[in-house]
Amino acid sequence: MDNKNVFSNMLWRFFERCGAQGVTLVVSVILARLLDPSVYGTVALVTVFTTFLQVFVDSGLGNALIQKKDADDVDFSTVFFFNIFMCTVLYICMYFAAPLIASFYNMPELVPIVRVVSLMLVISGVKNVQQAYVSKHMMFKKFFYSTIGGTIFAAIVGIAMAYLGFGVWALVAQMLVNLATGTVILWITIKWRPKFVFSFKRLKGLFSYGWKLLVSALLETGYNDLRQLIIGKFYSRSDLAFFDKGKHFPSLIVTNVNSSIDSVLFPVMSSSQDDKDKVRAMTRRAIKTSTYIMFPLMIGLAVCSKSIVTILLTEKWLPCVPFMIVYCITYAFYPIHTANLNAIKAMGRSDMFLKLEIIKKTIGILFVLVTMRHSVMAMAYSLIVTTFTSQIINAWPNKKLLNYSYIDQIKDMLPAMLISAVMGIIVILVQFLNINVIFILVIQVTLGGVIYIGLSKVFHLESFEYLLDFVKKLVKKK
Repeated sequence: MDNKNVFSNMLWRFFERCGAQGVTLVVSVILARLLDPSVYGTVALVTVFTTFLQVFVDSGLGNALIQKKDADDVDFSTVFFFNIFMCTVLYICMYFAAPLIASFYNMPELVPIVRVVSLMLVISGVKNVQQAYVSKHMMFKKFFYSTIGGTIFAAIVGIAMAYLGFGVWALVAQMLVNLATGTVILWITIKWRPKFVFSFKRLKGLFSYGWKLLVSALLETGYNDLRQLIIGKFYSRSDLAFFDKGKHFPSLIVTNVNSSIDSVLFPVMSSSQDDKDKVRAMTRRAIKTSTYIMFPLMIGLAVCSKSIVTILLTEKWLPCVPFMIVYCITYAFYPIHTANLNAIKAMGRSDMFLKLEIIKKTIGILFVLVTMRHSVMAMAYSLIVTTFTSQIINAWPNKKLLNYSYIDQIKDMLPAMLISAVMGIIVILVQFLNINVIFILVIQVTLGGVIYIGLSKVFHLESFEYLLDFVKKLVKKK
């Protein structure tokens, strides 16, 4: 598959994520106005545990199916039935562990919430292999229908329940309905169905590759949730809500771009794993294009964060602004991590992938332990440090595997970084104007876009010209 087709699939995935996250953004704004921050803190406490267990479903065997060149119906069916079994076991564990979790936080009301939210594990067990099949066969248009359908229906349910006074259960219902509806639509639109076959030999072969990715993902998720776990235990639910909400807006953007890259790049790289030059070219293209998109979005969101929170969420959520700025800096570099790690996975080096995760998380946990007793903000600042160390660690193996060093990657990122910085400096000055906050935000967004595109054109940035050429050809084709 050539670069144009790869980018086309990324674009479809990007449209799907943008549509879903656009609806999610509107819903989150409405719910944030209707619900108290402590309600969000309660849900965040529960999702610390369910997100960790979700990794058992989303990582490992699904990636192994994508990476395996000759994966057939026996492989997919084996993983499907194994997933259903494991997810049922995990749900039973969560059901009986609910009182222990409630006791840990000293919140008895968490018991039914944990038991209901954990149903997401069982639903995900059905959806996981469908997603792997879509990724394997590059059918990303299918994701659009399932994701948008689930998101819109869940939005209606969540908002209605919030208006009716269901509180925390409005957020719980929104999550469950979203996943369940998306799974049903994907099941209808994808022709693949599991056959009643199961091969322990195939499972063992897939597991030999997938277990390292599974452990890596568990380390990543456990580490990411560690801060929330500590904040929920030693600080207030409102502190956790502000920390979590500060992550929300940057996460919406990075999920769109990063998911588009991750979903498409890994299967394409896996199919070309024997051609190092091709994998290097795809890795470089992913880094250059994604950073050109991500840097201005994250810097723009950071400098406009106070205006956005005030307008959309009201002033009661202003304490989340410092956390939002930290996450904008952190997430700006996520596509770089994704491109490097996908290259390592695609080359079949899941062992190296796991080693990198162990090194990164050991460093990260040390920073968490040092900062946890100082303040929530100190824990947030530690994310910036670990982000930059992780960049170097993730890129290091590709100097040997692909002859694409971290210095080379910095050179590819530098043009977008510089013009994004210039844009950010100019845009942040607008907030000092003595005018209505809505007008300030409109001016900031407009000015930022004009400056970034204008500088891209003046300095003939290669990524800008690449994207412009692709869009022109796409429009002409249509």
